[in-house]
Amino acid sequence: MRRGLNLFLATVIVINCFTVANPGISFAASFLQSNDTSHAEKTITITGVGDMMFGTLFPSPGYLPPGNNPRRLIDYLIDTLRSSDITFGNLEGSFLNEGEPFKTCRDSSICYLFRMPENYSGLLSDAGFNIISLANNHFGDFGLKAAIRTKRLLDSLGINYAGLTEHPYSIFSKDSVIFGFVAFSPTAGSLNLTDTAEAAFIVKVLSKKCDIVIVSFHGGAEGADFQRVPKTDEIFYGENRGNVYNFAHRMVDCGADVVFGHGPHVTRAIEVYKERFISYSLGNFCTYGRFNILGPNGYAPIIKLKVDRTGKFLSGRIIPIYQSQNGLVRTDSLSRAIKKIRMLDALDIPDSEVNVSDDGKIFYK
Repeated sequence: MRRGLNLFLATVIVINCFTVANPGISFAASFLQSNDTSHAEKTITITGVGDMMFGTLFPSPGYLPPGNNPRRLIDYLIDTLRSSDITFGNLEGSFLNEGEPFKTCRDSSICYLFRMPENYSGLLSDAGFNIISLANNHFGDFGLKAAIRTKRLLDSLGINYAGLTEHPYSIFSKDSVIFGFVAFSPTAGSLNLTDTAEAAFIVKVLSKKCDIVIVSFHGGAEGADFQRVPKTDEIFYGENRGNVYNFAHRMVDCGADVVFGHGPHVTRAIEVYKERFISYSLGNFCTYGRFNILGPNGYAPIIKLKVDRTGKFLSGRIIPIYQSQNGLVRTDSLSRAIKKIRMLDALDIPDSEVNVSDDGKIFYK
C-alpha cells in the first residue's frame, strides 16, 4: 500500500500545485512567491472551531433550527469567523436532501445519524470557512450518495476539505502562501488516525510542498468524563480512538505547523510544541438538535492564531463560546472554556511553551 500511496501523493501533489493555486500562476511562480523574502514578516491569522452540525432532516425535519434558518445559530459570530486568512471546522455529518441511512438504525429516536439540508452548505461559505474536515464518525451516515453530494457542494463553494481515503488532503494557495491540509480519524473511509507511520509519511510529503501544513484529527474518548489528555491509546465503545498526544507530537515532528483536534465533544488542553500550535479538542462549536450540550459539552473555544509564513506560532487568543438551549451560539461572559483550558494545561501539559491569560490570550512563557 505504501508504494501505491507514494505514487498517488506524488502525482496528485504535482497536479494540485499546478491547478489548485491561483489560476494562471504556474507552480514555478507559486514556489518563487512562497519563498519571497520580502514576505518573510507576513502574519497569517488561522481560526479553528470544533464540531458543526446545523440541524438534521433525519429522523424528521423537526430537528432543523427554527424557521429552517441555520444562519441564526451562528450569526452573532460570523464576523469573528470571517476575519481570518484561514478558518477551520469539523463537519459532523453530510449534506443531502433525500436518502436512506447507510448505517443500521433500529430505533431512529435514539439513533444519531445526521443529514443536513443541502442549502445549509452555503452557511459554511458565508461564515468564511475555507478548510473543512470530513474525517469523523458521522460523515458516512448516509453513504456514498451523501458523500458525493457534499463534496460537490463544497467544491462549488470553493471550500477545501480533507480526510477521506479518496480525497486525503488539499493543497491551495492564498495571498502567495501555499497551504496543505490533511485530516485523520479512526473511522472507516477516513485516513486512519491510528496508523501513525502512514500519517507521518503524508505530512512529510506535504511539508516539502507547502509553506504551512494544517493537520486535523477526530480522536479521543467522548464526553464530560474524558476532558483530560491521557497520553495513551483511548478505547471508547471498543474502538481505539488513538493516542492523540503522541499523534499530535509526531505530526509536528514531521512538519505540521498547526494541529486541530476534535471528537471528544468537550474542551481539552492546548499547547505549543516546537513553536507549533496544538489543540487536543475544540469541543462542540454549533451542534443543533441532537447533541448533548449540557455542562462542559455546551461550551468551547474559538481559537484564533497568529503565525508567520513558516507556520511558527506567534500569539493567539481564545474566544469562549457556549450553546444555549435554543441552539444559538454566543460568546460566554463566564469564560468557561478559558478557565477549563488553563486548568487542563496545568494538569496535562505543564511543559507547554505557552501560558493562557485570564482573558484568553495565548503567549510564550
